[in-house]
Amino acid sequence: MNFLTDPTNWLKNFFINTGVNSELATLITALVLISIVFLLSYLAYQTTKFFIKKVIHKIIRSSRVTWDDIFVRNKVFIRLSHIAPALIIWGMAEWALKDFPGWMNFLQKLSYVYMLSIGAVVINSIIESLHQIYLSFPISEHRHIKGYVQLSKIMVIIIIILIIVSVVFKKDVSSVIIGLGGMAAVLILIFQDTILGFVASIQISTNQMVKVGDWITIPSRGVDGDVIDMTLYTIKVQNFDKTIVTVPTHALIKESFQNWSGMVESGGRRIKRAIRIDMKSIRFLDEDLKNRLYKIKILQPYMDAREKEIKEFNESHGIDDSSPVNGRRMTNIGTFRAYANEYLKHHPKINSEMTLMIRHLPPDEKGLPLEIYGFTNTTKWEMYEAIQADIFDHLLAVIKEFDLKIFEYPSGEDLMKSHYNQ
Repeated sequence: MNFLTDPTNWLKNFFINTGVNSELATLITALVLISIVFLLSYLAYQTTKFFIKKVIHKIIRSSRVTWDDIFVRNKVFIRLSHIAPALIIWGMAEWALKDFPGWMNFLQKLSYVYMLSIGAVVINSIIESLHQIYLSFPISEHRHIKGYVQLSKIMVIIIIILIIVSVVFKKDVSSVIIGLGGMAAVLILIFQDTILGFVASIQISTNQMVKVGDWITIPSRGVDGDVIDMTLYTIKVQNFDKTIVTVPTHALIKESFQNWSGMVESGGRRIKRAIRIDMKSIRFLDEDLKNRLYKIKILQPYMDAREKEIKEFNESHGIDDSSPVNGRRMTNIGTFRAYANEYLKHHPKINSEMTLMIRHLPPDEKGLPLEIYGFTNTTKWEMYEAIQADIFDHLLAVIKEFDLKIFEYPSGEDLMKSHYNQ
C-alpha cells in the first residue's frame, strides 16, 4: 500500500504510527486530503484562467469580426474558468472525505450549487452580449428589446433557483413547481410590477409606441423630454430642464402620452399661433391705402389679380360702386392675410412641402384671431423658437402698414389718458 493507490489509509496509518490516536488520525487525514483538493482546484482555476486570457482572448482579438470582442468585454469566458475548481472539488470530495459522508455530501452539494450559480452568471452574460450585438444593428433603433432581455435573465435565475432547491432538498423540479403553485397568489402580488411591465413591454415593442431617443410628454406625470432608457419595469426620461423622471412601463399603456418622434422624423415642426386683431381697425381699402400697399413688392401680383377679379365681378353684376357696401371690395385684413401668406411662402426657414395657411378663428371679446399655421424646416427646439419669433416680430411690426391694430386690454396708462382727454 502506498499514497497513490490508497492515500486515505496510507496517511491514517502514517499518523497512527507517529503516536496519534485513530480518531484524530482520521480527522487529520481528511484535513490533509481536503487541503490537497482545494490546492488542486486553485491550480485548475489559475490554469484555466491563464489559458483563456493568453490563448482564447488572443485568438478573439486577432479575428476580423467584432461581435466576439463583446463576449470578452462581458467576461463570458473568464467567468467560465470558475467552473473548473468547482468540478475538481465536486469530483474529489468523495476521495478526500470518504470517512465523513455527511461533510462529503455537503461539499458536493455546495460545489454543485456554485457551478449552477456560475452557469446562471455566464448565461446572463451571454444574453447581455447578444443584446449588445443586437444594438449594433439598425433595427435596434426601432425595436427595443431591453425588457425581453431583462425578462430572460430573470427566467434564467428562476430556473437555476428551482434546480438548486430541488438538489438541496432532494425534490424533483416538478414537485418544487407544484409547491410554488400554491403560492401563486403571493407570487403574483410580489411580481405584480414585473408582470405588468412585461405585458406593457410586449405591447410597446409590438406596436412601436416608443423607443430610446423619442421625445414624449405625459402631462399627468410631469414628463416632457427624451427617453434615455427603457427597462422591464421603468422608462427613464430626461426632461428639457435636465431633470430625470422615471415612470412605470405599464403607465404608457394605462395612460395617454404624446410621442413627438413623428414630428422629428418628418423634418418640420408646426407653428400654430394667432395674432388678435382689433376689429374696430378692419375696413375696406381706400385709394390712399391701396396705393401705399401696392408699393410692397410681394403684394403686387395678388393686388393686380384681386383688382381684376373684383372689377369683372362688379361690372358683370351691374354693381353701383358709389357705396362701398355694394359689390365686392378689398379689405385691409384680407390684404394682410395675403401678405402674410406670401411672406411665409418666401421665408427660407418654412417647409414648403407641408401645410401652410393663414386663417381666421372665431372672433370673440378679445378681437379677431388671425392664426398662422405652418411648419419650419427644422425640428431643433432652439432654431424653431428663433424662426417663430422672427416671423411674428416681422408680422407684428408690419401690421400697422395695413392700418390694422393689435387687440390689447387697456392698461392703467390708457385709462389715465382717456380721463385727461375728457
